[in-house]
Amino acid sequence: MTKGQILVISGPSGSGKSTLVNRLMQEESDIYFSISSTTRAIRDGEKDGVNYHYISVDEFKDGILNDEFLEWAMVHKNYYGTSIKPVLEALESGKTVIFDIDVQGFNIVKDKFKDEITSVFITTTNCVELRNRLVNRATDEPKVIERRIMNAIGEMEHIKAYDYFLINDDLEKSYRGFKAIYESMKFKTASINLRDVIESWIN
Repeated sequence: MTKGQILVISGPSGSGKSTLVNRLMQEESDIYFSISSTTRAIRDGEKDGVNYHYISVDEFKDGILNDEFLEWAMVHKNYYGTSIKPVLEALESGKTVIFDIDVQGFNIVKDKFKDEITSVFITTTNCVELRNRLVNRATDEPKVIERRIMNAIGEMEHIKAYDYFLINDDLEKSYRGFKAIYESMKFKTASINLRDVIESWIN
């Protein structure tokens, strides 16, 4: 059986990451999307267990103490983290695990799963376009938007750490590129069970 793989995507909020992932999951079945836990308030239109697992600060801190998170960070004054147990179960079953995490989280995951990871950084054409998308989304106050912009500028410094870089300026073109990255993962030598391949080839 093919071993499970990890696809990490990072990039600014508003770059269209969720749109690309949701479309891929509609077309492909062997995907586990890692749903992060967060202490931030739930937004209109979001659902617990779909967008995030929304928990209290005390619950999150207990998870840290009990070593239940693969990675965690404080972003914009809220905690975000990834529970490790369902990730390991999905990998064992041969699924592709998709993470939507920031640069800090990516570095932690890469250290723990360096052989299983393929990574892509997704962003907009420029920061003006990003600001326009965040404003039009109308889910954040102006000061939060500016904080997101500054955070995005800082994360752009880490693009070279990723395997792929995708500018999401045209949805159809971007999705074709994103799916091609996903498809390529199936042919990585790290994803195969070498002993099974050799035995099958000999026999």
